[in-house]
Amino acid sequence: MLYQVSPGNDGRDIYATLYAQKMFFLVEVKQREVFFEVIPYLDARNQAELNLQKARRNGSEELSKWENLFTQTFL
Repeated sequence: MLYQVSPGNDGRDIYATLYAQKMFFLVEVKQREVFFEVIPYLDARNQAELNLQKARRNGSEELSKWENLFTQTFL
C-alpha cells in the first residue's frame, strides 16, 4: 500500500510505502497506465520541501495537510 507524500513535478506525485516508510516512488497516472519510479529518500524529501515552500508562498488551504505529512514522513 502506498500513500501520497507530496505532489511532484510534471504530473508525477511522490508516494511512500505504508509499512516501510523509507521506500519512495514517483507515480504518474496516464489514461490507462500507471508508471512507478523508485526514488531515493533525499530526493523525495527535497521535492516535499519544495512543495511546502510553494504552498506557503501561495497561501494554500492544504498547507497544514502537507506539513503534517512531511513531519510524519521525514522527521
